[in-house]
Amino acid sequence: MFDKGSKTARQTIAVTGPMAAGKNYICQKLEQEGWASVDADLLVHGAIEIAKDRILDTFTPYAQEHNIKIARKDGTIDRRALGQLLFAIPELLKIQESIVYPIITKQIDDFIAEHEKTIINATVLYKTPDILNRCEKVLYVTAPLLTRLRRARTRDHLPYRQILRRFWVQRNLLKEYQKTGIPIEIIKNR
Repeated sequence: MFDKGSKTARQTIAVTGPMAAGKNYICQKLEQEGWASVDADLLVHGAIEIAKDRILDTFTPYAQEHNIKIARKDGTIDRRALGQLLFAIPELLKIQESIVYPIITKQIDDFIAEHEKTIINATVLYKTPDILNRCEKVLYVTAPLLTRLRRARTRDHLPYRQILRRFWVQRNLLKEYQKTGIPIEIIKNR
């Protein structure tokens, strides 16, 4: 794949895997080899604020039903509370994705255009085929369940029940990437 008007080949790979498997660690190692990395999770945070009004209009009634406050006093969205709501009601997750994914897709397109070698660090990149299809391969990072549980608890300070719910939602992640037909390299991170 070549950029228009350039003789420089552009390379794009996806680094993915379940929560707390070590995706960031693998991306850091690749950055040391000259790759530019974009973290889709961080882009989601920004996209949520960009689409804040629409998100609040859409999800506040559901949040009130579940006694969850998704807006902070300063008007920003409490992403942790929003995540709690979205993982509790999977149908809502699809609605939220339809709101933020177009924003993220544009941001990733812009990032890829600026770099010769791009890593897209994203757990559910398979949900944005427009971006995933730009990737030459997928590096799927995995780690033992107990290691991931310990890392997630230490890093995110979430209750075990909430972490395990997220793990459950991601249980078929590798199968979703296998359906795409894009070459997958599995990296076992301890």
